[in-house]
Amino acid sequence: MHQNRTEQFRQIVENKFQIYNALFMSLPYDKMSNIGMLLPFLYEESKNGYNAGKTPEEIIEEFFKNHTELENEEQKTELLFKIIQYIERQVVLFDSIEDAAFPSMHSAGDKGTVSNMYDHAVQDRKLEEIREKLKDFAVKIVFTAHPTQFYPNSVQRILHDLRKAINTDSITEIDMLLQQLGQTPFVNKERPTPLDEALSIIYYLRYVYYDSIGELFTKIKNIFSDRHFHLREDIIQLGFWPGGDRDGNPYVTAEITRKVSEELRIAILKSYYEHLKSVRRRISFRGVAEALMTLSNDLYAAIFRNKNLTSDEILGNLYEAKEMLVKNNNSLFISLLDDFIDRVKIFGTHFATLDVRQDSRIHQQVIDEVFKFKFNDENASNGDKYSKLISLNEKVDPTHFENIIKGTLENVIQIKDIQAANGHRGMHRYIISNSDAVKDVMNVYAFFKICGYSDEEINIDIVPLFETMEGLASAGEVMRDLYSHPVYQKHLAKRGNQQTIMLGFSDGTKDGGYLKANWEIYKAKETLTSLSEEHDVKVIFFDGRGGPPARGGGKTHDFYASQGNTIANNQIELTIQGQTITSIFGNKEQAQYNFEQLLTAGIENDVFKDSKKNLTEKERELIKELAEISYKKYSDLKAHPMFVPYLQEMSTLEYYGKTNIGSRPSKRGGDSELKFEDLRAIPFVGSWSQLKQNVSGFFGFGFAMNQLKEEGRFNEIKELYQGSDFFKTLVLNSMMSMNKSYFPLTYYIRKHPKFGEFWNILFAEYNLSKDIMLELTGFKLLQEEDPLSRKSVKIREKIVLPLLSIQQYALIKIQKQEGNTDAYKKLVTRSLFGNINASRNSA
Repeated sequence: MHQNRTEQFRQIVENKFQIYNALFMSLPYDKMSNIGMLLPFLYEESKNGYNAGKTPEEIIEEFFKNHTELENEEQKTELLFKIIQYIERQVVLFDSIEDAAFPSMHSAGDKGTVSNMYDHAVQDRKLEEIREKLKDFAVKIVFTAHPTQFYPNSVQRILHDLRKAINTDSITEIDMLLQQLGQTPFVNKERPTPLDEALSIIYYLRYVYYDSIGELFTKIKNIFSDRHFHLREDIIQLGFWPGGDRDGNPYVTAEITRKVSEELRIAILKSYYEHLKSVRRRISFRGVAEALMTLSNDLYAAIFRNKNLTSDEILGNLYEAKEMLVKNNNSLFISLLDDFIDRVKIFGTHFATLDVRQDSRIHQQVIDEVFKFKFNDENASNGDKYSKLISLNEKVDPTHFENIIKGTLENVIQIKDIQAANGHRGMHRYIISNSDAVKDVMNVYAFFKICGYSDEEINIDIVPLFETMEGLASAGEVMRDLYSHPVYQKHLAKRGNQQTIMLGFSDGTKDGGYLKANWEIYKAKETLTSLSEEHDVKVIFFDGRGGPPARGGGKTHDFYASQGNTIANNQIELTIQGQTITSIFGNKEQAQYNFEQLLTAGIENDVFKDSKKNLTEKERELIKELAEISYKKYSDLKAHPMFVPYLQEMSTLEYYGKTNIGSRPSKRGGDSELKFEDLRAIPFVGSWSQLKQNVSGFFGFGFAMNQLKEEGRFNEIKELYQGSDFFKTLVLNSMMSMNKSYFPLTYYIRKHPKFGEFWNILFAEYNLSKDIMLELTGFKLLQEEDPLSRKSVKIREKIVLPLLSIQQYALIKIQKQEGNTDAYKKLVTRSLFGNINASRNSA
C-alpha cells in the first residue's frame, strides 16, 4: 500500500510540480525576470555549502560572486527580495498541486473514514453500538484568529482556482493563474483588523464547510440511519474565535464582537439563499414553488433589510413545502429538500458559535474596579468580592468605567442580544485563559449578575482554560470546589449538568516541554473525568492545539484514537488556525476527510476496545518518570541565561509582530523587556521553526530515554512503545518535529562567542533524541512510517532552503550591524512568509 501511494505521489504531485514549475519559471513577471534561472544555482550553493560547513553569509556572497555581476548592496538586497517573492509563489504552486491530488491519494474506504468504520462494525457485529455512540457524540472544530496564516485573501482565491485548473490539467488556465500569482501582492500593507480576520475565515465557512459538513452529514445519515435511529444534527459543529477572543488583543472590542456575530448570521443566510436557488430550479411545482419563493424573499429581506428571521421560521416554511411535495407531487426531488432542511438544522442562523475569551488576570482587574466602585473596601478577599457582587442584584453602568473595564461589561451586556439574533447556539460560551482558581470562573458569573442578568437569564457555559503546569496541576482541585459551590451547582444544573473544560497544549508545551506537557494534560483529563463522574457532570474536553506537535498538533487522529477509557470521550473539540485551516481543512475533500478522521477516532475509541489504549500501572510509572526527567532537562534549558537572548538575537522572534498577518500583538503585556511568561506560544514555537531547530517538539525527550538506557532499562521503553498507543503517538509526533529540523543551517553559531555553548546544547539533544528514537522504533529514517508526509516535507524543504539562507544572511548582517540594517530587517520579516507556509504546520 505504501509503495503504491508513494508511486502515485511521484506521478501526480512530484512530476506535475516539475512540469508546472518549469512553466512558472519561463513566464514573464514584472521585476522577477531571470529569477527562475538563478534560483537553482542558489539552491545548489546552499545545499553544497551547508554540507561543507559554510556559513549562510559565505553561501550568499559566493552566489553573488559566481552567478551575478551585481556590484552594490542595494542591487544585491533587491535581488534577494525578488528571490523571496519567487519562492513564496513556488510554495503556493506546490500547495495547489498537492491539494488537488488529495482525492486521488485517499479513497472512501481508507482507515479512519466513515465507510471503513461501518465495514468494521458489520464485521465485528458492533453496528448497534456505533449507532448508540453516534446519539451522544460530536466533533467540534473551533477556528481561531491566531496569526499563522500568511496568505492574503486574494492569494487564497488564486489557490482555490489553481487547484481546480490543476485537477483538469488546463494548461491555458494554469498559465494565466500563474501569471496572476506572479503579480499579486503577498503582503498586507496594513495589519488586518479582527473583523478582517473574521471575514477571511467566514470565506471558508461559506465556500468549503457549508458543503463539506452538509455532505458528510448526509453520508453518515445514509450509512447508519434506519427506522429506529436518527442522526443528531449537531454531530459536526463549528466554533469561531475571531472577533470574540479578547485575550491579549486590545483591538477586539464589544463593537467588533457584535459586528462579527452579524457577519456570521448574514453569511449563513447568503448560503441558504444560494442553496435555495438550486432547490427551486428542480422543485417548480404549483404550491411548493410559491412556498419556496416566499422563503427566498424572507431570506433576501433578512440579508439586505435586516429583517429578523429565525431558524425555526425557515424550517417551518420548508416543512410546509415538504408536506405539499409529498401530498401533491409524489415526493419528487424530496432528497433536495431534505438536504436543505438538514443544513438549516446544522447551521441555524449562526453558522459557527462565536466564543468570548479573556485572560483571568484582566477579569480580576474588572472585579477589583467594580467592587471598589460599589463598596469602597480595599481589604476584601477575592472570594468576598465575587460573592458580594453576585448577591448585589443591581445593574452596574459600564459608562462609570474606562477602557478594558468598560469594554468587558459592555460585551457581557450584549450577549443576550447576540443570542436573540443568532440563536442560543450563536454565542453560549465564555472562556477564561490562565485559569487556576475557583475565583476565575465565579468572577465571570459575577459579571453577568452586575450586568443585569437574573440567574435564569445566564444562558452561558463558563469554560476554564488550564494551560500552565500550575494550572494543570490545580485543575482537579478547582473543579471539585466549583462542582460543590452552591451558586455554580445551580448554574450547572440549568446548563444540563454539562461542563466544558479547555486544556492548553501550546502554552503547556512552552512551559513544561513536550513530554511533560502531554503527560500532565493526559493526567489532568483523567482526574477531571473521574471527578466529573463523581458529581454526575458530563465533561467535555476542549483542546487548545496548534499545527505542530510542539503546540499539540501533528497526528491528531492518532492522538485521539490512542486515549483510553479513563478519559471522558463525549466530544472531540479542538482549535485549528492559520495554515492548519488551509492545509488540513482548506478544500471540501480535505475538510470532509479530516472531519471523518476525528469523528471515527472518537467513536472507535469507545466501541472497539483495545488494550493498548489503557495504560497499565507499570506504563504510567514509566511515562511519569520519563516526563519528570525531560521536564528537568527542559527547565534547565529555560533557566539558561542565554535562552531568551538567543531567541531575541539569533531568531526571527522580534519580527513576528511586523508581518501584518494578525491583529494580535506577539506578546502579552506592554513592557519593552521580553519576559518568557509574556511570550505567546505561536511566535515562540514559530521562531524555533524558522531556525529549523524545533526545540519545543523534542527537547528533553531523548535525554530522558537515554538516562534510562544508561541504567540498563531500554527494554522497558521498548515495551512501552509497543504496548501503548499514547506513548507511540508522542514518539512519532516528536520524530515529525525533528524531521522538519535542519541544524546545518545554523552550524555557524556553534563557534559564536556568546551563543556557541547554548547552540551546542540544542544540537547535542537533537542528535541524542534522533538516535535513540530511531533505535526505539527500528526505523532507518525519521517519519519512515509515513512516506507521503516525508516526501512532501522533503520537497518543501528543498523549495525553501534558498529562502532560509537569505533569512540567516540578513540576520547575520543585522547582528554585525553591517550595511543597510533597515533593508536587512525587511528581508528577515519578508522571509517568514514563505517558510511558514511551506512548513504548513510550523506554528
